[in-house]
Amino acid sequence: MKTFFSPKLGIDLGTANTLVFVPGKGIVLNEPSVVAVSEPERRVLAVGNEAKEMVGRTPDNIVAYRPMRDGVIADYRITEAMLRYFIDKALGRFSIFKPDVMVSVPASVTSTERRAVIEAAIRAGAKNAYVVKEPILAAIGAGIPIHEARGHMVVDIGGGTTDVAVISLGGIVACTSVKVAGNKIDAAIADYVKKVFNLAIGDHMAEIIKINIGSAIPLDQELLMTVKGRDFVSGLPRSTEIKTNEIVKAVSKELRDMVKAIKDVLQETPPELAADIIDQGIIMTGGSSLLRNLPELVFRRTGVKARLAEDPLLCVVKGTGLALDHLDVYKKTIISKR
Repeated sequence: MKTFFSPKLGIDLGTANTLVFVPGKGIVLNEPSVVAVSEPERRVLAVGNEAKEMVGRTPDNIVAYRPMRDGVIADYRITEAMLRYFIDKALGRFSIFKPDVMVSVPASVTSTERRAVIEAAIRAGAKNAYVVKEPILAAIGAGIPIHEARGHMVVDIGGGTTDVAVISLGGIVACTSVKVAGNKIDAAIADYVKKVFNLAIGDHMAEIIKINIGSAIPLDQELLMTVKGRDFVSGLPRSTEIKTNEIVKAVSKELRDMVKAIKDVLQETPPELAADIIDQGIIMTGGSSLLRNLPELVFRRTGVKARLAEDPLLCVVKGTGLALDHLDVYKKTIISKR
């Protein structure tokens, strides 16, 4: 007797957040990629939202890990525990069928890193595991017809990596992946606040600054925000005001690296496809592409129009859902399975 039903899950396994997509239901889960572990016995206490609450607020014996670094698995055992938690939560504890799982990986992933993702998914309870490169999934999720003989450029900026790829006929023609993205921008903001204001702030505060007042280019009408942290000199809590254009200055190096990655890929692109890209523009996906005026900065530096995809945060995970629904169509694009 052949089991005809195997549930399917698409997982966007990100450095900052993990999203899970179930075909027919949509996105069922969007939680931080954080695992809280109690140190002495290495026991997993919480995953996702509960674990993120604990970051920076835990006693010494509880450590909040981010098992993904720069888009790849940094801590294998904890990633497996995290995947198992997300798969169980998405399917319900009592699902008797093992799911087919599709996981996104950065464009420049090595075969070893790819195998690690597949192994982790299988050990976390998947029947089959497929891995697909993020730019391809982002393009599918953004509604780009990737099987056409036309060039499309996708820039996917997440928490750990910026993936830039030119896609034509369902495959990647030119791509690069740099380990500069949302997390590095947050770190740059925290560094700047430390240098200029002598104030220590956490990653979380830096991210709030980026979202509330951050911009890729200087603004005439600056936004203002009150930042709270710990004074380096007195060691006491203190707050200060910070403006948009200071943040622009703080993150300029990181943005330069991202733009350089886009330029590098444009330089490698065959002329026919480059012409297509000038016509269609660059499509930007991923949570960090939501930084104010980032498409405008890309346009100014490259001369190619850039635009945000619809729901940039969800493009990759939507792509996994669509690719799972049409596995036969995307077979060629899917890297490997087990």
